[in-house]
Amino acid sequence: MKILKQNKLLKILSLNSISVIVSFFLGIASTKIVSVFMGTSGMALLGSFKNFTSMFKSMSTIGISNLVVKLVVENKNDKKELSIIYSTFFWVFLLISVVLGSVVLIFAGFIADFLFFNNKCVIPIQFFGLLLPLVIINAFWMAIYNGLEEFKKIVFIQIISNILVFGLTAFLIWKQNIFGGLLSVAFIELIMVIVTFLFVRRDKAYFQFDLKRIISKKYFDAILKFSSMALLSAVIVPMTLMLIRNHIVNQNSIEEAGIWDAVNRLSSFYMMIFSSGLSLYYMPKLASLKTDNEFKDELKSYFKVFVPLFVIMLIVVFLFKGFMIDLAFTPAFSRIKEVLVWQLLGDLLRIMTLAFGYQIVAKAMIKKYLIIEITFNLLYLFLSYYLVRISSFEGALQAYFFANLFLLVLIFYIFRKLFLVKY
Repeated sequence: MKILKQNKLLKILSLNSISVIVSFFLGIASTKIVSVFMGTSGMALLGSFKNFTSMFKSMSTIGISNLVVKLVVENKNDKKELSIIYSTFFWVFLLISVVLGSVVLIFAGFIADFLFFNNKCVIPIQFFGLLLPLVIINAFWMAIYNGLEEFKKIVFIQIISNILVFGLTAFLIWKQNIFGGLLSVAFIELIMVIVTFLFVRRDKAYFQFDLKRIISKKYFDAILKFSSMALLSAVIVPMTLMLIRNHIVNQNSIEEAGIWDAVNRLSSFYMMIFSSGLSLYYMPKLASLKTDNEFKDELKSYFKVFVPLFVIMLIVVFLFKGFMIDLAFTPAFSRIKEVLVWQLLGDLLRIMTLAFGYQIVAKAMIKKYLIIEITFNLLYLFLSYYLVRISSFEGALQAYFFANLFLLVLIFYIFRKLFLVKY
């Protein structure tokens, strides 16, 4: 208990554990429902739509969460400055989300052909376009909570939202099968913004700002600086996954693409145990650090405490993979047991690079960010295109491992001077 109280990272992870446990079991139950009612092909279509919605959500917010957290941390005691920050972000990003939502509505038929290989499921895409402005509102509120380190409220919002999203997803899949599953993805943000609003209404003092204020050039320039990083990730990450999925479908079958998606889904279960806690802790923490020595101290804590915990968790997942896969999926997905090791190893390497990644974002190291993001995704894509032809969908998992291995070496090289800094 003493270690828990002294180590803020562990404290936040333990606080976040309730939300993670709820999300984990709801995710297992949701995956089981998808695998039973939608099958391997439905898993692939659902994964494709989630990648698409993720891309447009990220494009509409273009780094709002990380940048708002950074600015709130730096100006939390200056209400006048916070009001200017909030007003600038609100109007700029609301406009962006409305424009992007209109684009989705106009090109819904084309998007459906690309994602689902036909245009029969246009309605979920249209609903998503209509609801896209809600993404910015929810991301805006949650970023303010994060910047103010209101971690308990964030956890409660996550728990309530996840329970309601699961209920809606289960109901729509039960009633409408694949179409219902796709529709549930479009409605997720509506549920989340309603839940968050219930909390925001009680904390009006945190969120008050003058809507009539003009957009501040100072913060607009900051948005432009961060947006170059966020826009790249918004497009390249989900697009890479969509292209890999379509390549697996073209080279093999949509069923094998569904199994690959199932591996990614299983990975998301255990990754969220740590990544959600990290996002709560590291962005505010790193934004407040001033020197390389401070970052080195934080890095030591990360590798001494966090990485060993993650390794233990991966070992448990590997040892009990048969039980977990049988619990979450149908027999049609049994091949996951044979290939999961590639994903586990790739995720371990991924976690080792995250501490540096958060520092790059927090300190707006644009050049380093562009190099890392472009290199990883292009390597992941090209290796997948090559290895899928040799090893089917397992090739994409192998590509993920090798791309992360190269990324870790690249990051150590980029930050090599940090390790030469003396206290």
